[in-house]
Amino acid sequence: MRPNLKNCLRICLSTAALGTITVASTGCQSSINGQTLPSPYYLFDDVQYPAAGPEFKLSREAAALRAAEAEAKLSEGAR
Repeated sequence: MRPNLKNCLRICLSTAALGTITVASTGCQSSINGQTLPSPYYLFDDVQYPAAGPEFKLSREAAALRAAEAEAKLSEGAR
């Protein structure tokens, strides 16, 4: 091989190897086929849990129904 081609090949391979190492060493969360894969640093992440909500998920609707029933009873009693 010619010396100039050898140098070019060596530089290209070195750059490719350095690029591969750089990409492999950096971590980021990715989503592949609907599956969220963690970063390499997931063990050190600050986990934040949402606040606990009510056990009964329809509490506002139930309260509105109770209020409507109470109002209906009051209006019946007024007649």
